[in-house]
Amino acid sequence: MKIQNGWPAVGRVVGISLLLVLVAGCASKPPVPVRHGTVPPGDSAGAPSAQPGSQVREHVVQPGDTLLGIGRTYGQSVNDLVVWNNLANPNQIVPGQRIRVQAPGMGAGEPVAIAKPIDVVPVAPIGTPATAEAPLKQGPKGGKQPYSDQAWAAVQPGGGIPPLAPVVPDAAAKDSNWLWPASGTILAGFNDSSNKGIDIAGSPGDPVLASAAGKVVYSGSGLRGYGKLVIIKHDENYLTAYAHNRELLVKEGDDVNRGQKIAELGSTDADRPKLHFEIRKQGRPVDPMTYLPPR
Repeated sequence: MKIQNGWPAVGRVVGISLLLVLVAGCASKPPVPVRHGTVPPGDSAGAPSAQPGSQVREHVVQPGDTLLGIGRTYGQSVNDLVVWNNLANPNQIVPGQRIRVQAPGMGAGEPVAIAKPIDVVPVAPIGTPATAEAPLKQGPKGGKQPYSDQAWAAVQPGGGIPPLAPVVPDAAAKDSNWLWPASGTILAGFNDSSNKGIDIAGSPGDPVLASAAGKVVYSGSGLRGYGKLVIIKHDENYLTAYAHNRELLVKEGDDVNRGQKIAELGSTDADRPKLHFEIRKQGRPVDPMTYLPPR
């Protein structure tokens, strides 16, 4: 009976001994702090701070860490961490990676890192010129040019700026057999400052005739104030012009004979149906009445 009654006593002694050993073992190890990457430094228990003189310079990335959380833990901004660690992508950090959490140069003998701004070079869209110059226009010019001596010369092959000196008709040209281009009456005579030729009345569709034989050097409507225009080159000195036509019957490069129908009288760029007729010597307008035969 004594032996049987002794077993409970021995069991209690052994249990108490084991309990004391466990308590002693737990007391020898400090509690492990719970770390969370998004807790501000003021709320974390015992979190290190990267203040001047602090020995904490790097943080070893753990699973689940983010750069924002690391910055909050150590009281640093994400931008500073990116610069100090030369991170190309702040969202790509991996466990085991060492992240500097103290500015370079704060410790003894450490170099000072200087952040260099990235030069952004604009990339031209595909198909645009690589130079800084304005792109060249690829299409034809639109619209009409207002009249000027330069604009007039531009519609003639090898034209150029006409001479400034007044041009006097030569005797041979005056004696040549020029033909009236239309049969109507004179509406307006020659005036070098306001009317470069003569205006001849007519009805829409009346024939317009070549005053002399030559080659068509212009047929179109690109000169403002002239409407549909034909220019004929007769020789190295003389041109004739036929403006405000309704229809043009010849094209550039055509050879025409004296008296050939080259257009139909009209009112393009004019206030009424009429033919505006000019004779030009060396590019300068001269009075057609000194060349045309009297009526």
